[in-house]
Amino acid sequence: MTSFGFPLETIVLFFAVIVFSVFMDLFAHRHQKEISLRDAGMWSIFWVAVALAFYGYLWGRFDKTWADLYLAGYALEKALAIDNLMVFMAIFASFGIKGALQHRILYWGIIGALVFRAAFVAIGTGLLAVAPWFGFLFAAIVAWTGWKMLSARDSQEDLHDYSDHWSVRLASKVMPVFPRLHAERFFITRAVARDLERAEPGLRLEGNAALFATPAFLCLIAIETSDVMFAFDSVPAVIAVTQEPLLVYAAMIFAVLGLRSLYFVLAALTRYLVHLEKAVIALLFFIAFKLTIQAGEHAFGWDFLHISPMVSLGIVLGTLALGIGASFVWPTKKQDT
Repeated sequence: MTSFGFPLETIVLFFAVIVFSVFMDLFAHRHQKEISLRDAGMWSIFWVAVALAFYGYLWGRFDKTWADLYLAGYALEKALAIDNLMVFMAIFASFGIKGALQHRILYWGIIGALVFRAAFVAIGTGLLAVAPWFGFLFAAIVAWTGWKMLSARDSQEDLHDYSDHWSVRLASKVMPVFPRLHAERFFITRAVARDLERAEPGLRLEGNAALFATPAFLCLIAIETSDVMFAFDSVPAVIAVTQEPLLVYAAMIFAVLGLRSLYFVLAALTRYLVHLEKAVIALLFFIAFKLTIQAGEHAFGWDFLHISPMVSLGIVLGTLALGIGASFVWPTKKQDT
């Protein structure tokens, strides 16, 4: 296959859709009210439709092969994001954050994800272009991620206290922190902090700064840090499907744009999708194997196995479908009380 490259028309269209989507999401949720399951479901369907519309554009304007590469990367990133959302649930629980404030924090978290993933995609695809043997390193990263998920399946990781996360401790050393949530704000002024201190006698402020961070901002720090770590894992996985930077970034960004709505849907459905994580783990090991084969082909001339884009798409979609189907056919038994 020749290189897809960066057609100016596609770049302009892609970023126009991204800017419009972010603006529309901000405008639609400007009142900061708690999102209902119905609204979250409708928005999730909308974001999936936007991603599929871009798939149709790639198919009609260029070639089905490029479109399939994008779709496989999108489906894989969407599946990997589910594990990310599980961690978000634990983070919110650690800080006692509920309702509309979750929505606001996720919005700014996704803005950060757009920036961080662009950097990771540029670095990852650039490294592979310069030195194909980096594929072995990426394969090891993906395999390690799969192993971590496999070994943590029976652990109590969901009980982890993210309010004591290293990123939170570091942020607390850099800026003064007000120990209470206040009106869904990330920061409060010294005057507001003093008023709240007088209203609650047991509350004591550390320092006399002009601005204090609230637990909502610390939660955002934990969310962003966790997302960076997930991007470090997921970018090599998507690069295994296609090494075209524009397609990799498009697949990841269209998956990320729907995460905020998907979070509230997943919060309600997580107890039903009991076997989906197994499917994601299986896909990670498949991706690690595919990356190893690709790196060996470029670095050492291996020619004993070639996994085509159509085969990759079929394996990704088929494995995810099996995980979802198995969750409804063989749900876990209820615990006896």
